[in-house]
Amino acid sequence: MIGQLPSISEAVSQIRRGKLRPLDLVELCLRRIAEHDGATQAWVLVDEQGARRQAQQLEATYDRRSTRCPPLLGVPVGIKDIVDVQGLPTRGAWPGSPETAAERDAPVVRRLREAGAVILGKTVTTQLACFDPPPTRNPWNPRHTPGGSSSGSAAAVALRMCLGALGSQTGGSITRPASYCGVCGLKPAFGSLPMDGVLPISEYLDHVGPLAATVQDLRQWWRALRPEEHPVELAGPPQLAFVAECEALWDDDVALVTRQALGRLRQRGAALVELALPELFGEVLVQHRRLMAVGAATTYGDVWRERPDWFGDCIAALIREGLDVPAVEFSRALRGQQQFRQLLQRTLPPYLTLVSPATLTPAPPSLETTGDPRFNSPWSFSGLPTCTLPAGLSRGGLPCGLQLIGNCGHQELLARAAWCETALEFAGRPPSA
Repeated sequence: MIGQLPSISEAVSQIRRGKLRPLDLVELCLRRIAEHDGATQAWVLVDEQGARRQAQQLEATYDRRSTRCPPLLGVPVGIKDIVDVQGLPTRGAWPGSPETAAERDAPVVRRLREAGAVILGKTVTTQLACFDPPPTRNPWNPRHTPGGSSSGSAAAVALRMCLGALGSQTGGSITRPASYCGVCGLKPAFGSLPMDGVLPISEYLDHVGPLAATVQDLRQWWRALRPEEHPVELAGPPQLAFVAECEALWDDDVALVTRQALGRLRQRGAALVELALPELFGEVLVQHRRLMAVGAATTYGDVWRERPDWFGDCIAALIREGLDVPAVEFSRALRGQQQFRQLLQRTLPPYLTLVSPATLTPAPPSLETTGDPRFNSPWSFSGLPTCTLPAGLSRGGLPCGLQLIGNCGHQELLARAAWCETALEFAGRPPSA
């Protein structure tokens, strides 16, 4: 029996060599869930018997003589509770969700199973992956928000209750929880993963993507989710760009951690250049909100009219807002999204990676908010891939993250993020972990 949770690559290697049983890995995760989840509330449902059964089946059927090793062989993962998992209900923290179990896996979950992952259960989401605060607590300080809406996924990874978890993002719902909880998150390029079997908010903004303890673990996730994309290794330090005019928005803690991180990256050889904000940037947040509101109203407006008591205050306000958006303003937002994407294609060359704080502040000291998404929503709006990784701790002991935004392939972005991870050498853990 192992005593400490390994990285994904370590776990897969040990399982392949017969040094580790998938069932032992599952049992360790279940023990950590029993130890931590009462205080953290990261899980909606833990399928203990199902996870044990999956692990035993993997052990019985995997042929170690095979030259092909699935990238997530025996790896226990969590699935955000807006994504269908066969045999488990998808509730989305919403009373209107059916209590019946999903009849089939969402395609992204099917890919994880094909890659050898063991599904531990469903992680907490804010209601319908929007803004109403969740029951989950921040693993670094329970008086601070864990972020949203992938709250449970980020907290579960931070406390090593699983080796990774699936999240989603319409505004900042992978990036912000990853940053607040001190883990890594990948928001893929828009449309790169299927959204079938995922509760929707806006068909123009919804993304699904992984959270994990390290960027290297995210690279293993991406091999599972997009096996057709081949890993990339950098020939040297990356070329990074930052937007100095955004510094006025950073609070003191984020400013200190970010400047120290950028200095360290520069010392290790990264080239840093300053990039001006493109035109139209000031309109992006308004247009993003408009697309999100109309999407919520289109999907849930009829139900809200019949059963307003099913909806939290924030999602109800978003639906009402969407119902009032004139068609011409919605059309203008769609056109603005296309123009912004084209502008970024010209402004950010593929060899250059934009780097910025993942959030304006560390996790706010409140359970009534999921935090400010202003540094995240533009990249959900644009559809460019982003990777978030921890950069350091605030003076209050809370993690602050960097996000890398790339006009490039996922494997290239992950390789650059992995280089930054090595250079930054962040090794913090939540106090109870």
